[in-house]
Amino acid sequence: MLKTCLLHPEILRALASSGHFSQVLVADGNFPVASHRGPNATTVFLNLAPDRVRTTDVLPVLLATVPVQAAALMQLPDGESAPVQDEFEAMLPPEAIVTRLARGAFYDAVRSPQTTLVIATGDTRRFANVLLTIGVVKS
Repeated sequence: MLKTCLLHPEILRALASSGHFSQVLVADGNFPVASHRGPNATTVFLNLAPDRVRTTDVLPVLLATVPVQAAALMQLPDGESAPVQDEFEAMLPPEAIVTRLARGAFYDAVRSPQTTLVIATGDTRRFANVLLTIGVVKS
């Protein structure tokens, strides 16, 4: 048994294989993970049932495991933010740069070769997707 809060072997392997500027998507249950992921991405399915597991369950575990320097969120079509995105921003480290991207630009960012991990959740909240950019461990 590990002492870290993250125990999932595939997620640990993907994170250990990632480095600075690698991207990790935590996707809601509506995100098309099969057709919108980078060519280097490992996909982990945590979508057991509707609203199990949620993106806001996964995010704190990732933040406790890897340094995050930036996060991209998907904008609503009207340019507004989804309510869950306030939760994301409250969880992210204060130094993380948060950007909001239109749906097409968000999909393009996820399909980047820099995306090394896609975690599919059962979150039913719309626009509950967060694309993290891994930073560096400061000594």
